[in-house]
Amino acid sequence: MRIICGGKDSCYNMMQCVAAGHKIVALANLRPAHTDELDSYMYQTVGHQAIELYADAMELPLYRRTIQGSSLDTSRNYSQTEGDEVEDLYQLLYLVKEKEAVEAVSVGAILSDYQRVRVENVCLRLGLQPLAYLWRRDQESLLSEMISSDLHAILIKVAAFGEFFACLLFQLSDKYGVHICGEGGEYETFTLDCPIFKKKITIDEAETVIHSADAFAPVGYLRFTKMHAENKHSVSLISVN
Repeated sequence: MRIICGGKDSCYNMMQCVAAGHKIVALANLRPAHTDELDSYMYQTVGHQAIELYADAMELPLYRRTIQGSSLDTSRNYSQTEGDEVEDLYQLLYLVKEKEAVEAVSVGAILSDYQRVRVENVCLRLGLQPLAYLWRRDQESLLSEMISSDLHAILIKVAAFGEFFACLLFQLSDKYGVHICGEGGEYETFTLDCPIFKKKITIDEAETVIHSADAFAPVGYLRFTKMHAENKHSVSLISVN
């Protein structure tokens, strides 16, 4: 099973799971109730309008749950807490395990101990194995690897000082300490295509939303208003004698 948010890390870890011999049998996603951006410690919520297309692109069942909790227990070691957003993840994975008999969960975490501790807590309670192939990878080599792997993603949210462009990530890392893979919340992405997709996702229309006009760290994101999944172009291979 894969917890998906649409981001590059989520999809690339899924690719690593397949490369390691695992079979993805279902997708799971937590969506916001009344807004695009929750500023959640746990979940990427921007781009949630297009998550349904992942089921189409991968031809897999998608299980979704609306986030009802909030960040109540923010301590280093999470304990089961009623009303915490982590319990929404527990309820979602409990449902998927009952329906699909899954044994493991693909997790795209790279550096966040906050996320790692909470996902591991939920997996332990459910008897699931977390699969986090990107954990503690060098971010510069990891991003280069993603780019060369034929994974196509777009920037969907930016929260960083100054102008921010994907091609300047390495320079921004040296100058401002920006996390190259966005692990500091500097940016978020949405994957449109990768080798394990059977269809690609196309965004037809989107609008820019300024979430915070703060002079030091402005926050803006894309809200998808029209999108679709389409078949990839097939190539015929002909043997010539």
